[in-house]
Amino acid sequence: MTFRDRIHPQLRDWYDASPGFDFDNLEDFVAKCNAAELANLKEDPAVTARDQMIPGPEGAPDVKIRVYEPKDREKDPLPCLFFYHGGGFLFGSVYRQEGLCQGFVKNVGCVVVSVEYRLAPKWKAPAPLMDCWAALNWVHDHSQELGVDPDRLAVSGLSAGGNLAAAVSLFARDKKGPRLCLQMPLYGELDYRLDTFSAQEITDPKVWCRDNCQKSWDKLLATGQMPNEYVSPALAKDLSGLPPMFSYIGQLDPGRDENIAYWNRLMEAGVEVEYHVFPGCYHCFELGTPDAEYSKQAYSLMYAALKRAFKIA
Repeated sequence: MTFRDRIHPQLRDWYDASPGFDFDNLEDFVAKCNAAELANLKEDPAVTARDQMIPGPEGAPDVKIRVYEPKDREKDPLPCLFFYHGGGFLFGSVYRQEGLCQGFVKNVGCVVVSVEYRLAPKWKAPAPLMDCWAALNWVHDHSQELGVDPDRLAVSGLSAGGNLAAAVSLFARDKKGPRLCLQMPLYGELDYRLDTFSAQEITDPKVWCRDNCQKSWDKLLATGQMPNEYVSPALAKDLSGLPPMFSYIGQLDPGRDENIAYWNRLMEAGVEVEYHVFPGCYHCFELGTPDAEYSKQAYSLMYAALKRAFKIA
């Protein structure tokens, strides 16, 4: 059986058209991605979006955030979801998953703050985490003027952004920062070691595969750098006291096993966990083919988890 044969039939057209990821010509690849993100932006009549620069970590550049909120929102404070885009720590911006952020606003009824964290290889770990941490604290401190409920804050992200959602949760616990009501790291890059079965198994370059994972980590980490749990969350020894977690992943994702191991360890530590594994689905399946059966299920489950955490009827 070929890798294509294992893919759910509704996801094969995207796979067939995929050019893969040209990380060997990273500068050109990033430029094309940035241009495509801007070209694909679409206004939503139900959502307002604005860009804002906020102070970055001490000694670092300012951080761009993009704030999404309901256009006809009421005056009462709304819950806030911090969103960290995907892109293997190498590409992407606050515009990369614009439609997803708009969907959170419309289907959950929350404010979304998307964070444009610094990227590798120019910036090494833990620069991305520190940008996300700075944004969390800034929004918490300015919650009143933003119309955000500081007691209903959640973090989410995809792939590299999933790593950051898990890492921010650990960092907020350990630094006694703003309290989070949910962490939603989706198919996160959690373990730099890449020694699981799924990391070895998924090698097809038309989807996110082991080789992409390796290049991502190699460019994020400085030469000789040994990451800690805030860079590679799977290294955390103590997972107790973390916020409840919701997540999902495709069975054909190289990060499948490291994510499942992390979720199971969270449960062992007494953390409330809900997760789903979708058969025949590759990395970012729901973004590439949003109308597929499993993609619709993933979105529905995700919105429901956020509503429960935010105590939205």
